[in-house]
Amino acid sequence: MDVLRAISDRRSHRAYKADQLPEDVLCAILRAGLEAPSARNHQPWHYSVVQNPELIQAVHDEAAAVMGKGGSPRFADPDFQMFYHAPTVVFLFGEKEFDWTQVDCGIAVENMALAAEGLGIGSVILGLPKPAFKGEKADELRARLGCPEGYDFVIALALGYATDTKEAHDLREEKISRIR
Repeated sequence: MDVLRAISDRRSHRAYKADQLPEDVLCAILRAGLEAPSARNHQPWHYSVVQNPELIQAVHDEAAAVMGKGGSPRFADPDFQMFYHAPTVVFLFGEKEFDWTQVDCGIAVENMALAAEGLGIGSVILGLPKPAFKGEKADELRARLGCPEGYDFVIALALGYATDTKEAHDLREEKISRIR
């Protein structure tokens, strides 16, 4: 798929089939993340690929427990699941002490989301799991997810065969300034 087409067509999907991704497709998406540029080529990320529904739910449950103390009202809805029941979730952990970790992980997750689109896979980029890594079970979850020492959660990417459709968002040309 043409890269500009992938950018134009990509949507944040919030409904997925239970079918797991083929290994070659998943590897191609992960490779796109590894090929992302980073400041000084530092590559301050670690990708934990989770296809275990119980572990994915455990992250959701901990985030809900933390957010339930005054956070997002979405967690009050018993049908809400922050990963939208996607069969695969990639958790991006980043080096805590590198100044450009957040930016670099953002670039990497977008690379993966665009690769997924090009391969016919739906995705949604998620910051909402962050509270799970601030709660009482944070260290346990980091260990279960293989988070290396000196790293912490930055962002996640849910992946699967999308069952929803979504219109393109409006383009706000006023967000562009041209200085000549």
